[in-house]
Amino acid sequence: MTAERFLAFLRRLNTGVAILVGIGLLGCAAFVLLDIVLRQVGTSFGGTDEISGYVMAVATSWGMAFTLLELGHVRIDLLRTRLPSRGRAAMDLFSMLILAVVVTLIAWQCWPVLANSLRNGSTANTPLETPLAWVQTPWLLGWVWFALVSWATLFAAAILVLRGEFDKSEAAIGAFAETETLQ
Repeated sequence: MTAERFLAFLRRLNTGVAILVGIGLLGCAAFVLLDIVLRQVGTSFGGTDEISGYVMAVATSWGMAFTLLELGHVRIDLLRTRLPSRGRAAMDLFSMLILAVVVTLIAWQCWPVLANSLRNGSTANTPLETPLAWVQTPWLLGWVWFALVSWATLFAAAILVLRGEFDKSEAAIGAFAETETLQ
């Protein structure tokens, strides 16, 4: 499988993940909206703020890989835009390396949080007393997925750079050419 096909596969896979996350967010919004309506008639589900917070944490961790592949993360390209294609490729690979390392460290540090919750049978200090492992497991898996996608994307882009395909590498991990679209 070529690097381009692998990146296209990752994009399709993450698009599916993003759709599932979006459905979860829509479900959460419907749940909150229904609770608001119920409050108007004097009743409530209770715990919608807690549940929506959990949904947002899980959605964020899983949505990061999709955002990476769609080049949606914020970047400051003051120096990068002034470099030739090899220099831009080097900066892109360096930024992907830093991102992959940081995300891996985050995922690594998420495990002790889940492990402690599992060991202690921790529950939320709320009326719902939600078992924290129920929320922390998909949250951790989202960070692990983001780390794996970051490393896979870095390696695929590095292969493209080594083959001298700087345009393809830039399309995979570079920044959108805002300067071109603004002119």
